[in-house]
Amino acid sequence: MNFALLGWPEDGPRLRLDYRRFSYAGKFVTAKTGKAVLRDDAPLPPLDDERPPPTGGPDSLPPLAEDVVAAVAFNEDQTDPTTLWFRYVTVRRDRRGEGLGPELLRRTADAAASRGYETVRIATNNSFAYEACHKAGFEFTGRETGMAELVLERPATEPATVSRETYQAGLDRYRGRANDDREQSFLAAREGTDPPAMDGQ
Repeated sequence: MNFALLGWPEDGPRLRLDYRRFSYAGKFVTAKTGKAVLRDDAPLPPLDDERPPPTGGPDSLPPLAEDVVAAVAFNEDQTDPTTLWFRYVTVRRDRRGEGLGPELLRRTADAAASRGYETVRIATNNSFAYEACHKAGFEFTGRETGMAELVLERPATEPATVSRETYQAGLDRYRGRANDDREQSFLAAREGTDPPAMDGQ
């Protein structure tokens, strides 16, 4: 798996992902955020999707990135220049569950530390993303965004030290919101457990 930092926000990198394979694909075309990816040269599997393929689009769009398996978009905090926010994280649908999201977040945090950032933050809107962020060394801050997303953070240079109480406090917020059987089962299985170990550790 190859990590690539495509550029920082001021570089204006653009990334074109297939919307049939990635959530949030349209968020990566904008040049307003920095971007990093994991690439894999394995051939793409066929799609079981009735929607038409993405069109070529204007000449100004980059070509469709067919080797990307995970991507993150990020920008500097507007009030704290020592903090970098991870805004959108996406993993190709056929590669979910392989630990690619946590790996990408860890590698991007390392790049942020090399650039002088002290803290990286992310807001999650579901318990599955919350769990993945813990596997990348993030910890729940106790805060939420105005969109009821939980805010997690970690030092850029190293994983956060997470207690069971802090981890469970975030899961408790999701327990009050879980709206499907899959998420309810996921949350029930984690009742009273310790935070997950970091992937790759």
